[in-house]
Amino acid sequence: MKLDRLVGKRVLVTGATGFVGGHLTRRLVSDGAQVRIFVRKSSDPKVIDAHKSIGAEIVYGDITDRAAVFEVVKDVDSIFHIAALFRSAKHGDRTYYDINVEGTRNILDAAEQAYVKRVVHCSTVGVHSHIPHPPAAEDEDYRPGDIYQLTKCEGEKLARGRFLSGRLDGTIVRPAMIWGQGDTRTLKLFKGLARRRFPIVGNGRTLVHWIDVDDLVDGFVLAAENDAAKRQTYIFAGERPVSISELVLTICRVAGVKPWPFKVPALPIQLLGSLTEIMCKPLGIEPVLHRRRVDFFTKTRSFDTSKAKRELGFHPQLTFEAEVEKIFSWYRTHGWLD
Repeated sequence: MKLDRLVGKRVLVTGATGFVGGHLTRRLVSDGAQVRIFVRKSSDPKVIDAHKSIGAEIVYGDITDRAAVFEVVKDVDSIFHIAALFRSAKHGDRTYYDINVEGTRNILDAAEQAYVKRVVHCSTVGVHSHIPHPPAAEDEDYRPGDIYQLTKCEGEKLARGRFLSGRLDGTIVRPAMIWGQGDTRTLKLFKGLARRRFPIVGNGRTLVHWIDVDDLVDGFVLAAENDAAKRQTYIFAGERPVSISELVLTICRVAGVKPWPFKVPALPIQLLGSLTEIMCKPLGIEPVLHRRRVDFFTKTRSFDTSKAKRELGFHPQLTFEAEVEKIFSWYRTHGWLD
């Protein structure tokens, strides 16, 4: 799937030093866009150097710095706004609002003033939290369940209002749970299961819906290129949702190990996670266990991607099983499972 309208165009990517933004930046550069990335000086210099080596233009700044944002969007044709503060218990609520809400406002205001032709705003299916009647489509009610989801929801509403008003041409993308080659967040899951140190929490019947990062990048490109995507919201997710039990059994099969023969009740782990967060937050340290991470085992996430398929021609490249095999193979090849 090659770029068309973005070839030779100046494109801004926020959050380019992260997992998703990094994959998107490499894809855009390789397909012929002139990519500018907006990065903080505290970002990993090795990641920045890697982007610079492939031809990305590096601009240092922060999306919470309004003046810097207005400067970086000058002469930009399109913006992919990926930057966000993800789940991190050591940060207070104000920090989440500053980045996920006010940072988004800065991007939208600057894009409007600079007459940017297209903005693709990365939201999350987390704005729906638990799905009581799966699968959920784009018109599912908002029901954010934590500060991350709440602030991403508020940021999405800002973008949606700007796009629907016609003040900006843009599209909202809601990815399902993202994984793929090089993902550090799911490494704990794969490594724990491969070493038989990771039990199923809860009853194992909860549904989860993944999207491979390469498919998500395809979705971003489709959203930026298609006129049909203007003022629209799209959920991008993989081939099908799977239960926690199927997820665990599949990873264990690929790893060549047997899963734990019993399950761990969710409630005690949730309470322990809450207590750990309460103790660690005043100290400014990241807790080993989060209550929100236990939600992975208890909150149903299953989505209908028919709108993206119908209107944009979006289709996942691999089956769920093939995605697991690809990710596990990458981890093993790079020594991340040692």
